[in-house]
Amino acid sequence: LLLFLPRNCEDVLSTEDCEMLYQFVYTTHRPLAVAAGEFLYNRLLSHEGDEEIQPKGGGKFGASTDQLKRLIHFFLESELHKHVTYLIDSLWDWAGNFLKDWECMTTLLLKDAEEDGEALSDAHASALIEIILATVREAAEGHPPVGRGAAKKILSVKEKKIQLEDCTKITKHFIMVLPQLLAKYSTDVQKVANLLQIPQYYDLDVYSTGHLEKHLDALLREIKDIVTKHSDISVLEASSRTYYILCSEEIAIYSKVDCARTQLIDELMGQLNQLLDGFWQKEEGFCTDAGEISRMQSALRRVAAFHNAHDLTNWNLYDKTLRLLVFEMEHGSLPVQMILPALQCTYFSLLWQLAAVSENSPKETLFALRRELRHFSQICICFLHHREKDVREKAFMILCDWLLILSHQDSNNNEEAVGLIDYLPSTSLQEKLLLFIQDHVFMEQEEENKDLTGEEERKDESCKLDDLHKKRSLLAAYCKLIVYNVVEMTAAAEIYKHYVKTYNDFGDIIKEALSRTRNINKIQSTKTLILCLQQLFQTHAESQDSSSGVDISSASFINMKELARRFSLTFGWDQVKSRESVAMIHKEGIEFAFRGATGADGKCLPPNLSFLLIISEFSNKLLKPDKRLVYAYLQRYIAEPLPCRGDEWQPLIWYRNSLLA
Repeated sequence: LLLFLPRNCEDVLSTEDCEMLYQFVYTTHRPLAVAAGEFLYNRLLSHEGDEEIQPKGGGKFGASTDQLKRLIHFFLESELHKHVTYLIDSLWDWAGNFLKDWECMTTLLLKDAEEDGEALSDAHASALIEIILATVREAAEGHPPVGRGAAKKILSVKEKKIQLEDCTKITKHFIMVLPQLLAKYSTDVQKVANLLQIPQYYDLDVYSTGHLEKHLDALLREIKDIVTKHSDISVLEASSRTYYILCSEEIAIYSKVDCARTQLIDELMGQLNQLLDGFWQKEEGFCTDAGEISRMQSALRRVAAFHNAHDLTNWNLYDKTLRLLVFEMEHGSLPVQMILPALQCTYFSLLWQLAAVSENSPKETLFALRRELRHFSQICICFLHHREKDVREKAFMILCDWLLILSHQDSNNNEEAVGLIDYLPSTSLQEKLLLFIQDHVFMEQEEENKDLTGEEERKDESCKLDDLHKKRSLLAAYCKLIVYNVVEMTAAAEIYKHYVKTYNDFGDIIKEALSRTRNINKIQSTKTLILCLQQLFQTHAESQDSSSGVDISSASFINMKELARRFSLTFGWDQVKSRESVAMIHKEGIEFAFRGATGADGKCLPPNLSFLLIISEFSNKLLKPDKRLVYAYLQRYIAEPLPCRGDEWQPLIWYRNSLLA
C-alpha cells in the first residue's frame, strides 16, 4: 500500500498523511520500514522542498548538501534521536550512494559560518554526526541494526566485495578527516563520543600501506587532548576503546600506538598518584574540599575507563583503589563520586589478574589471588547496605558479574587453579542478593516517594525512565545468576510472583528467565513455578479469617489465578513437549491441595482445597490420556459421593470438570 498509493494516487495523500507514513521508517519490521524508506526518499529527499531548508550556497556538493539538510531536518523533526540506525537502514536500499557521500557530510561539518553561510547549527551538527556514524556502521557491517532482523545477514560474493570497498573508502577518508573533526568539536561530549566510534570500522592496514602515519599521529594527539579535557564516562570509554582497536599486535602501527598509550597512562597515573598522596596527607581525607574531590573523581574515572580495555597491572593500581574502599568501609566518609570509580578500578584490576592465571601459575600466586577475591567480595557485600543508593546498586551489579565469572571460569584449563579460585555464594549471601532485588526493584513506587518534597517529586518524575532502566539492569543481573545456576533456582519463585504485577516494566526479563531455566532443567523449573504459586496461596490464606476459609473472590486470589494462567501460556502450543512439566504441576498441586486434611475417608474439607482452582488454569495444557491419569490420581484423595455439595467444595468440582472437559 505504501508503494501503490504514491505511484498511482499521488494526489490522494495530504501532507499530514505523508508525515504519518514517514514514521514507519522507525518500525522494527524491516520490509515495512524499507517500503517507508522508499516513500520518504521519493517524496521528501529527492525533490526540491521549502525555501527554509534550502542551502544558501551552491558549491561542489550543492545537490547532496540539499538532500542532506532535508534528511537532518526530518530526523530532528521526528524526535526519535535514539533510532537513527533504523532510519538509515530504511533508506539504505534507495539512497545508498547519497548516504555514502561521507566527503560531503564531513565538508559540511567542517564549514565555518563565514563560508557561504552553510555552517550547521549545533543541533544539526550533532544530528549529522549521528547520521555519519549510522551510515558507516551500515556500510561496514552489511546487515540491519539490532532489533530489525532475526539474525546477521549472510552476504553474497558481490555484497561482500561492496562491503570491503566501502570499508576501504571509510578508512581512507576518515583517517584524514577524523582528527580535524575531533579538533573542531573537542569540547562537545556527545559529538566526540560519537566520532570516536568510527575507527572501529577501519581497515587498519591502510595506515601503513597508504603511508598515512602522519594522520595517525594527529589522531593520537587529538584523543590524548580529549582524555585530558573530559571526565564524561562515554567520552573516556570511547577513547579507551579507540586505543584498544588501534593496539592490535598484528598490524604495523602497533608499536607507535602502544608507545602513545603507555605515555598517556603514565600521565594519568601520575596525576592520580599526586592527588592520592595529597588526599592521605590531609588527615586521611577528612579535610578534602570540593575542588579536590572533583579532580580525584575525574582522575579515577579516566583510569577506570582505560583499565576496562587495557591491563594496568604494571602501574599497581589495585593497592591504591583498594585502600580507598577499605577506608570507606571503616569510616564511611568518602564522597560517592570517589567510591564509584574506585570500585570499578578495583574490580577491573582483579579481572585482569584473574585473566592472567595460567597453567604455570605458582600456588602462592593463586592463594594470594584467592585472598584478594574474597576480600573484594566482602567489600561489595558490605556496600550492599551503603548509605548511597548509587553505591549500593554499583556494588550489586559488580557482585553479580563477579559471582558469575568466578563460578564459571576455567583458568586456561588449570584444574588446580579452578579449585582454588572457584567461588559460589553462601546461603546467607544468596538471601542478601534476593532481599536487595525485592527492596530495590519491586518496592512500591508510592513507598519510594512518600518522603519526597514537591521539588523532589518533580525531579523524580523526570528521572523515571532512568530509574526503570537501572531496575531492569539489576533484575537482569540477578536473573543471570539463577539461569547459570550460581544461586538456587528456587530463588526464582520470589521473582515470578511479580510477573503479572510488573509485566509492563519487567515482564520480558522474567519471561526470559523462566524460558532459560526451563531449557536448562525442566523438572526443577516446574517445581519452582509450583512453589511460587504455593507460597502466594499460603500468604493469601494466612491473611484471611481462619473461620471463613479462603476467599476465592478476593483480588489477591484472582491475581493468583491470572498468574497461573500466564504461567500456563509460557508452555506454548506443543503439549507433547511440555507434557512432563504440566503433569508434575497437577500432581504436586493436588498433593498440596489435600495437605493437612483430617480423616482418612476424604470427607473433611482440606484447608488448601481452593488451590485446585489455581492449577485448573493448566488443565487445557494436558493431553487427553494425561487428563485421565490426573483425574485418577485426584480420585485417590476424595470419597464418592462427595460428603457435601456446599460452596466450600466447589473448587474440587470445578477442577474435576476441567479434567473431564
